Amino acid sequence: MKKEILEWTKTIVISVVIALLITTFVKPTIVKNHSMTHTLEENDFLMINRILYRRGEPRERDIIVFQSPLLTASGEEKLLIKRIIALPGDELTIRNGQVFVNGVIQEEDYIRDDYTIGDLQIIVPDGKLFVMGDNRSNSLDSRDSVLGLIEEDDIVGKAFFRLYPFNRFGFLK
Repeated sequence: MKKEILEWTKTIVISVVIALLITTFVKPTIVKNHSMTHTLEENDFLMINRILYRRGEPRERDIIVFQSPLLTASGEEKLLIKRIIALPGDELTIRNGQVFVNGVIQEEDYIRDDYTIGDLQIIVPDGKLFVMGDNRSNSLDSRDSVLGLIEEDDIVGKAFFRLYPFNRFGFLK
């Protein structure tokens, strides 16, 4: 009996340690809007890598979750999920429905429509990122002054894996 209790205790302790390790490095989140359609759909259950950017730098096309200046109904800071389009020092131009980064037209096979609304030219300052949703016609993103450029320090993590729905289970591109 004593041996069985010891085994159960050991199993519980190991399970708690594993759970703590996972939640330290990975954060689950649920998509609550349509700004990333077709890449992400409402109610997709995602895993977010929380430590990736502590060791490395964000990259173009990463899908990130970040703290925004927007507030939820309960008054908390709202988390948003968008794709990084331009990094610090990049020159971003949106013209005639197309996106250019450093003068190179972007091949964006992940966007919902073939047209990006806006007329913009900007050089992204240090410590900032230009982000947009993949559903360009229905996305509050860096093109809008309400959100604007985001601070690199506001990144919660990189979305890297979809757990649900099961028919779309797998790593994100």
